[in-house]
Amino acid sequence: MVSYPMAYWGSLLRGGSAHAVWVGLVDDGQLHHQSCLPLGDVSVSVLANGETMIDAPANTDSRFFQLTMRQANPLDVKIGMSERRIREWYQHWGGNVYVAFSGGKDSTVLLDLVRNIYPEVPAVFSDTGLEFPEIRDFVKTVENVTWLKPKMHFRDVLDKYGYPVISKRIAQAIHEVRTTKSEYLRKLRLTGERRDGTFSSISKISNKWQFLIDTPFLISDKCCKIMKKDPSRDYAKETGREPYVGTMASEGFARRTSYLRHGCNAFDLKSPRSAPLSFWLEEDIWAYLREKDLPYSSIYDKGYDRTGCMFCMFGVQCESEPNRFQRMAQIHPKIHNYCMNKLGLKPVLEAIGVPWK
Repeated sequence: MVSYPMAYWGSLLRGGSAHAVWVGLVDDGQLHHQSCLPLGDVSVSVLANGETMIDAPANTDSRFFQLTMRQANPLDVKIGMSERRIREWYQHWGGNVYVAFSGGKDSTVLLDLVRNIYPEVPAVFSDTGLEFPEIRDFVKTVENVTWLKPKMHFRDVLDKYGYPVISKRIAQAIHEVRTTKSEYLRKLRLTGERRDGTFSSISKISNKWQFLIDTPFLISDKCCKIMKKDPSRDYAKETGREPYVGTMASEGFARRTSYLRHGCNAFDLKSPRSAPLSFWLEEDIWAYLREKDLPYSSIYDKGYDRTGCMFCMFGVQCESEPNRFQRMAQIHPKIHNYCMNKLGLKPVLEAIGVPWK
């Protein structure tokens, strides 16, 4: 049996008798998700903390249903659920854990949740040189933070591997087409055709972006691994500590897929990690910051919704104007000039049709 949190539920009647449980997510009077489960297979209960649960066979519905229901819970219920996962992770590793702290609003909330229970847990910040000055200034105000440095400069990563553009999946696929010796992998990335003749849309570089294979500049997804993941893994290896991370399933396909496969506490991964905010939404983050009156980086008060690395181009083609680089030109003109002219982002952005000034 699997327990599913619910936002709304009711009985379906047949011949005057209930024969099934109807569950759904209702928001502002609109039904967003529903499922019908046989009454004999399920039971409904309300926990002491207010969380409504449905117990159903594991194959009754997907983890997507579970995620949707958890995202619909009120903030106080989500806090309790996150705290249970934080304790579970801490106890499993005997307290040998840390918080991956980016200085952004999500990891600020995560750090507060963890230290409310375990005040001694250290935070770890990857000082890549790509963070906004406001982020670095904020991190300096937080106690017990270890600063990590990458082994390569970002300029060297660009020269050796290429620019992060469109998305991690597309950048990786373009890099593979350019460098692989495998004719099968090249064909898979260009056509999506598997060995058995079936089609995989996620394996194929979309027709819209295939022209990037022939551009004069390199493209890859390597920067995040080299600048952030490798230093963090080195730290984990040296200390034996396992991380809490502030990612949410609502942030994109990759993070949603990771949650659906591994849940919040991924003990089974090669690099284990706990993501106790997985079922939170962005509005929950802001509500928590306001409710607790927590300080956060001033970068958010200057028009930025997300922070991350200043020079990353992943997803910029989807942004409305002013996009991240147009906003940078207004708020940080010297940094904007450096990344456009010294790092060479200008021709890359022009190639994908993104305005930069």
